[in-house]
Amino acid sequence: MMRAIGSSLAVAVIFAAVSGSALASDADFKLVNRTGYQIDSVFVSPHASKSWGKDIIGSDVLAAGNSVEISFPHGGSACNFDIKVAYKDGDTAEWGNVDLCQYETISLYWDGQVTRAVGE
Repeated sequence: MMRAIGSSLAVAVIFAAVSGSALASDADFKLVNRTGYQIDSVFVSPHASKSWGKDIIGSDVLAAGNSVEISFPHGGSACNFDIKVAYKDGDTAEWGNVDLCQYETISLYWDGQVTRAVGE
């Protein structure tokens, strides 16, 4: 079973469904781009932070249909993070207060109106 994390293109909003399984102290994850569009930037920041910090994939891009392992310094037991992606055309999508310790994979989907993030 998967847990879906919904979003409007600019702001995090909805959490729905259930489940996930990852180690409680491990917030690293695989990001899968199933949107049909190239992602140029990925940002992960602690939920309490007011800034995004550096692009976690650097000069790389995440092409449609591809995935990338996201490893970042997260302070051992920290689990709740905000995630932001920026597309090639400049549009962005964000999800707030995501418990990354629950998921090994986050897959992104575009339905023509919003980008959904589904944790597995």
